[in-house]
Amino acid sequence: MPTETHPAPGAAGVIHDLGYRRYDGPRLGRSRIVAALAWHSFRSAFGFGRGARAKVVPAIAFGALCLPAVVNAFAMSRGEARLVDYDTYIAVLRNLVMTVFVAVQAPELVSRDLRGRVLPLYFSRPIKPGDYPLAKFAGFTAACLVMLEVPLLLLYAGAVANVHGGGAVWAETRALIPGLLIGLMWAVTLAAISLPLASLTGRRGFATGAVAIAFLLTYTLAEILLQVETLGTHTGPGQPASASLAEKVSGLFSPFTLFDGVRMWLGGTNQANGVPDPGAFGAVYALVLIALVGLCLAGLGARYRKANRS
Repeated sequence: MPTETHPAPGAAGVIHDLGYRRYDGPRLGRSRIVAALAWHSFRSAFGFGRGARAKVVPAIAFGALCLPAVVNAFAMSRGEARLVDYDTYIAVLRNLVMTVFVAVQAPELVSRDLRGRVLPLYFSRPIKPGDYPLAKFAGFTAACLVMLEVPLLLLYAGAVANVHGGGAVWAETRALIPGLLIGLMWAVTLAAISLPLASLTGRRGFATGAVAIAFLLTYTLAEILLQVETLGTHTGPGQPASASLAEKVSGLFSPFTLFDGVRMWLGGTNQANGVPDPGAFGAVYALVLIALVGLCLAGLGARYRKANRS
């Protein structure tokens, strides 16, 4: 029978040298880790680094948003005036396309990491729990900015190419700047709302549904309330009275109507999404929008603090 061998008393373990090289390069630290995470999140929002299927929705959404700018350039080349405004930019199209974009792409940034349980690997590096959601928010905000601002720049380029004289070019430039600022407001808010909703579950389908339902239901509710209040304020055929307080409050229920309230309060004149000019009440729209963004970012940070402890 084979005899069982026992290690000699006091014998120590053996460390085998497998030939791996040690890393002797610079360790770039926390800020570079956050920047790398933000860049990776930006790329993930457009499907870069993954298969062709991951790029379908971003490509279609981007093309749909750029189409009005292309049509406008063609129309202006035939002598027509500019068809699209910089600050509203086909509001219904923008609402729908950006809802689809954030609903599909936000889970790619947060749900995959939760489902794959790779967060302990991130938090094992010299970053704080708040750095990870901050990087995701920065990357997704930048992606939304590309979706919103590039069509405006194309619209501007097409308009400038078809106008004559420095005064006309300056007029287009002055109209473009508020549009870019409004696009920034959209990007920050859409990223702030969609990421915490998508982070509630690691299942991509559920996360997509949560984001889409939140945006569509709140917009539908706001539109219904606005239409009801608008009909109730008519004093005669085709003679609407000034907007009532209830009509103004109705626009507080959706991010898209909040955008329009803030935009008109800051000087925008074109009405979109049925929101009446809020006048001095626009300050309430701005405060609600700021509070909404703040609460969503706080919720996103709390979600990842909990994930770090689990």
